Amino acid sequence: MGDVFKALADATRRTILDELTEQDGQTLFELCARLSGKHGLGSTRQAISQHLDVLEAAGLVRVRRDGRYKFHDLDTAPLREIHERWLKEKP
Repeated sequence: MGDVFKALADATRRTILDELTEQDGQTLFELCARLSGKHGLGSTRQAISQHLDVLEAAGLVRVRRDGRYKFHDLDTAPLREIHERWLKEKP
């Protein structure tokens, strides 16, 4: 679970998750374009790729290949685990 908190600690990674919430299944190129155009983030593709690696390691992003393209999908399972651990309703 520590990986999840580490991943969420960075503002750029939270913005990437926001973008995947709005439109799942984006390529690195699409994410970079949206982050630059919509949020004014001037990060390189390499930097965004490294952020995606951290999110994938934390289980928050799944990567799937289709031909030569890699698509990034949001996976909310680790967040549900946090919710169930600390935020579920008490009897």
